[in-house]
Amino acid sequence: MDAIDREILSILHDDGRATMTQVATKVGLSLSACHRRFRDLEAGGVIRGFRADLDFDKLGTPFEALVFVTMATGDHSAVQAFEEAVAQVPQIVQAQRLFGDPDYQLYVATETKQTYQELYDSTLSRLPGVLRLTSTLIMKTVVAHRAPL
Repeated sequence: MDAIDREILSILHDDGRATMTQVATKVGLSLSACHRRFRDLEAGGVIRGFRADLDFDKLGTPFEALVFVTMATGDHSAVQAFEEAVAQVPQIVQAQRLFGDPDYQLYVATETKQTYQELYDSTLSRLPGVLRLTSTLIMKTVVAHRAPL
């Protein structure tokens, strides 16, 4: 991967709707050369897909929390059961397994503080293998989805 590939990635990261013609013009390549590089980046797994950047406030789920999960045990079956259960909770919009303690970080978006509390009591606290949950409310997003280019 060279500087031109990184520039292509930066442009597409900032504007996933940019056309290949626009990208080629910005990086100073012919359309066919730019498209070839784009296909190579896709084939190599560097570009995994394109998504819409959703505004949780406008979706009606402005109450956002990070939930740190400490597992009672780290054996394979406990981890697998937890991860399968987490994948079934639609309010968990992102889940990451961490090194060290805690074991997981969950990004949760709900309608209100009350709906978060209900989700916490009825679902999050009952996820398999959980020893402890610690919640932190998100005040403001300063940097979102920045590409490490």
